[in-house]
Amino acid sequence: MSPAQAFRSAAAKRILVKDGAFGTAIQRAGLKEACYRGDLALNKDQKGNNDLLCLTRPELIAEICEGYAAAGADVLGTNSFNANRISQADYGAEHLVTEMNIASARIVREVAERQAQKDGRRRFVAGALGPTNKTLSLSPDVNDPAYREVDFDTLKQVYREQVDALVEGGADFILIETIFDTLNAKAAIMATLESQQNVGRELPIMISMTLTDLSGRNLSGHTVEAFWASVRHARPLTIGLNCSFGAAQLRPHLAALSRQADALVMAYPNAGLPNELGEYDEAAEETAAQVREWAEEGLINIVGGCCGTTPQHIAAIAEAVKDFPPRTLPTAPRTTLLAGLEPMVLAA
Repeated sequence: MSPAQAFRSAAAKRILVKDGAFGTAIQRAGLKEACYRGDLALNKDQKGNNDLLCLTRPELIAEICEGYAAAGADVLGTNSFNANRISQADYGAEHLVTEMNIASARIVREVAERQAQKDGRRRFVAGALGPTNKTLSLSPDVNDPAYREVDFDTLKQVYREQVDALVEGGADFILIETIFDTLNAKAAIMATLESQQNVGRELPIMISMTLTDLSGRNLSGHTVEAFWASVRHARPLTIGLNCSFGAAQLRPHLAALSRQADALVMAYPNAGLPNELGEYDEAAEETAAQVREWAEEGLINIVGGCCGTTPQHIAAIAEAVKDFPPRTLPTAPRTTLLAGLEPMVLAA
């Protein structure tokens, strides 16, 4: 059975659980710059380059991943959010991108297999692609609205390098997450589809949007309904929301997406909103109680945590949703669905 078939089969029986944040755990480890750098000859300060730890501190990344697997996570993401040439340029580590991604996927694959041997439950490895720190839809120069720091084809190639390496390392799925710009996501989708043609087998795609304000839009201005209309052609394995706000603020937008999308819905919110120091104070039980309401209303198929969440949060979430059936996928209406910043439905 292929990973996608096994995933859909499991998701038909129960609400699946995704892992939580890597960054939160790494920050709590209190690493010094030398821990990030290791023995690598790099000219820039590497403190904060979490993706590099897959090469220099793989045992730490494996330990974090093991914590989430033991907490009940079915979906384990790779520590590769910024493992792309654009983001790594800030650290002068572009030449290590392929190596980083292969290592990140191999670490999680090994953890998934060890955990399956312990409890007999299959874990799925999601190769994570972050949005990069560039945007295709908006100009960073207020005096030149037409200016872009990167073009579509370049960004697609940046993603293609990352996808190919994640697949080589053993990723089951490609997770395009924290999408603040829909056009960036389209570049990642195209890169994944091209990689799929190259390897000659299915590379299921998970797509996760992030909202930048309480009105329910991302930075490029799309509502969740318009976003779905923009990416539905890729036939994603999952569609959903992550990061953004806490579960309470995310609920109405998740409900809107859940009503419309004829794909599995995955949501993994932050542990509330950050405090004045940028830290997250929401306790695991509080997050789990809010997520439980999602399950009660039938809004989700897969649920997990983003910024500020820990294995304790994931364990509490897994316990909170275990007795609820998964969301039932709606039947897609036979209409023409188009999207600008908002959806346009042309009914017969």
